Amino acid sequence: MKAAWIVFALVVVVALPAISANEADADRGKLIALENAWNQAQMTKDVSGVEQLLAPMFIYTDYDGVVQDKKKFLDDLKDPAYRATSMINDDQQVFPYHNAAVVVGTYHTKGTYKGKPFEHRGRFTDTWMYQEGRWVCVASHISLIKG
Repeated sequence: MKAAWIVFALVVVVALPAISANEADADRGKLIALENAWNQAQMTKDVSGVEQLLAPMFIYTDYDGVVQDKKKFLDDLKDPAYRATSMINDDQQVFPYHNAAVVVGTYHTKGTYKGKPFEHRGRFTDTWMYQEGRWVCVASHISLIKG
């Protein structure tokens, strides 16, 4: 009987990290998909779609240092003067924690603002939390890459 408990304990100790690794891989895929869905929703000005991805206390820091809460971030998305024609993330990495994850990567955005074309390349850091059975972004920060 004692041998059976030892075998059981070994199986649990060996299996738990594998289960945890599989869950982390699944979450990585979900979070990258959410990041891409966010880009698509922003390009189509789908305010409701973006809103569902953001936590109630979401905070955003833009490349120019402006800090916005969720309401202001969503209001800016409605601005007819801003039109993104391309939003692409690259080099995305996900760093999972217990009920949170940090996604970092680079982005390339093209479009027009007040009729003038723009093109931005930068880095982003998005912090996600798993709340009430789903991932929501609690904070986002972008910075431009010069050159």
